[in-house]
Amino acid sequence: MGGSSIFWLVVIVIAVVVEACTVQLVSVWMAIGGVGALIAGLCGAPFWVQTAVFAGVTALALLISRPMVKKVMHFQKVDTNAGRYIGKTGIVTARIDNTEGIGQVTVLGSVWTARSADGSVLPEGENVVIKAIEGVKLIVEPENHYLKTE
Repeated sequence: MGGSSIFWLVVIVIAVVVEACTVQLVSVWMAIGGVGALIAGLCGAPFWVQTAVFAGVTALALLISRPMVKKVMHFQKVDTNAGRYIGKTGIVTARIDNTEGIGQVTVLGSVWTARSADGSVLPEGENVVIKAIEGVKLIVEPENHYLKTE
């Protein structure tokens, strides 16, 4: 077994290990291409031909199998838990003042740091609507303002 055969075996093993460590198909096609290149090498092809076989078989395997894999695996975007707060009503539990960098809101039973969407000061006890999430802060506006703009 020559040096190029060992090289392609290493490529195959790395591709398989990477594939085993991920939840989506990432490198299975490179493992298939590596097998093609290994066979070419064992048949005595020069390294540049082996490399071309690797690229060609990898691309062909990807083109043939990727559409089928997408249909079978049904990949879907999963919203984070944080996304469920957008549009919900909360209550200010600590005065919101963007200038002072203070404020808290309780929404759906969770306490969040909050900032006013328009920079206004919102007193404790005011009902607010969550407009966005920036980092770990809710961006809110008064509920009565929200109702007027819709």
